Amino acid sequence: MLLPLLPLPFLIVALVLLIRAETRLPRNRRQVKLWKPLVAALIGLVAALSFTQPAHLPLYSALILLGSLLLLLGDWWLIEADERPERFLAGLYAFLGAHLAYILAFAYAQLARSAPLDLNRAALAAGILLLLGSVIYYYVRPSLGELRQPVLLYITVISLTVHQAVSGVQLGGSLLAQPALAVGGASLFYVSAFFLIINRFVFEGEGESNSVWALSTHYGAQLLLALSASFVR
Repeated sequence: MLLPLLPLPFLIVALVLLIRAETRLPRNRRQVKLWKPLVAALIGLVAALSFTQPAHLPLYSALILLGSLLLLLGDWWLIEADERPERFLAGLYAFLGAHLAYILAFAYAQLARSAPLDLNRAALAAGILLLLGSVIYYYVRPSLGELRQPVLLYITVISLTVHQAVSGVQLGGSLLAQPALAVGGASLFYVSAFFLIINRFVFEGEGESNSVWALSTHYGAQLLLALSASFVR
C-alpha cells in the first residue's frame, strides 16, 4: 500500500514552489511552466501506481489515470492562455473530458461494489448542487462574455461529478476507501473550479490569495482521486 504514496514528498515540494511562482509579483511564468506540469505528472504517477495494488480495479484505475492526464493537458493549455486566450477554452474542454472520465469511474466502482442508490440522498445532493451552481454562475455571468455557455457546461459537468461521487458513498465506511476519497476529491474539485472561474473572470488573474486556494484545492482534489484508485475493493 505504500508504493502510491512514494511521490507525495516530491509532490508537496513541487506544489509549494508552484504556489510561490504563481503568487510572486510579477508572476514567474517560467517557473509556473516548470512546476505546474510536474505537479500534475506526479499525481498521474500516483494514479498509475494503483495498478500495483491488490485493492484496485483495472478499469477504475485506467479512468482515473485518464482523468489525471487530461487535467495535465488542461493545465498546460491554461498556462498558454496567458499569451493565447483561445487556449483557455481548450483547457476548459480538457477539464470537461477529465470529469467525464471521473464520472464513469465512480459509476463503475459503484456497480462493481453493488452499492445501492440512495434516492433521497441523491435528490438532496442534486438540489444543493443546483442551487450552488446557479448562484456562482449568475455571479460570474456578467464577466464571461462569449464563454458563458462553455463555463455553464463546465459547472454542470463538475456538479455531475460530485453528484455521482456522493451517490456511491457508503456511510460509515473507511476514509481510506474509494467512496470517501471520491467524495472528498470531487468536493474539492467543485470548490477549486469556482476559485478558478472567479479568479479568471472576476479578478482577471490578479487575486493572489484566491490563486493559492484554487491551486491547493485543485491539486488536493486530483490527489485524493488518484489515491482512490488504490482502495476500490
